[in-house]
Amino acid sequence: MARTRVRTARLASLVALSAALPLLAGCGEDKPASGTGTGTGTGSKEAGDKPVVVATTTWEGAFAKAAGAEDVTVIVPQSVHHAPDYDPKPSDLAAVAKADFVLYAPFEPYAAKIKEAAGSKAKLVEVNLDNDPAKAGAEVTRLGALFGTKDAASQWKTRLDAEVTKLNGELKAVWPDGKSPTVVSQVFTAWAAGLAGATPAGTYGPEPVTPAQLASLSAKKPAFVLDNAHMSTGTVLPDSGAKQVTVVNYPGEDLDLLAVYRNAAAELKKAMSGS
Repeated sequence: MARTRVRTARLASLVALSAALPLLAGCGEDKPASGTGTGTGTGSKEAGDKPVVVATTTWEGAFAKAAGAEDVTVIVPQSVHHAPDYDPKPSDLAAVAKADFVLYAPFEPYAAKIKEAAGSKAKLVEVNLDNDPAKAGAEVTRLGALFGTKDAASQWKTRLDAEVTKLNGELKAVWPDGKSPTVVSQVFTAWAAGLAGATPAGTYGPEPVTPAQLASLSAKKPAFVLDNAHMSTGTVLPDSGAKQVTVVNYPGEDLDLLAVYRNAAAELKKAMSGS
């Protein structure tokens, strides 16, 4: 398989252009209930064709790569920890203009604006960014059908299932005192608790924890708090005795989604083994 090409757009600000464009509420208000946008592109590719994909972040880019896309351009640099704050640039529009598909998440308000500003005929596709293995596998399968790369998507899902089974076994082997630990998770890191086979005690965020939440979650005496590296609010349950573990949802520039699971497992293993 050809190496995935990841191009991160870098040029001057889009302030003037942004001011002239309407901000489409919810990243594309014409999006149907199925979650796939109504772009005027060709949709699924013909057999043998390779889809050209633009993804707003490495997270969407990793889903595209897992689904079998080989030509993937990522717009938001990995160094931007809070992707919705990113200010698109003219070079981003140039990349979109050549795309077959533009992948975005609903919490990214600029995705539809990027596509409209570029005059692109790409298909705008909303991606369910959830690293829960079952949900991730289903989303990759959906994208593979859309891209015309079903076989590649199926092969990746097989690797995902094997990786999750392996990591789950390794984490269970280091459970403190041999028992499933009780954890509190940020809403976007609950998947990591499942990976560890942990016992969920509740979630928080994305807003800061309120005093009432603090009291309620602390009373459940969790052993660990799974914080979100990209939306951290600092120490979540101070004085509770819970050890805070940072979970990273976004893949690196190699767009390896499986590495996200391995990295989370490594952090959890260190925390649970006391190292």
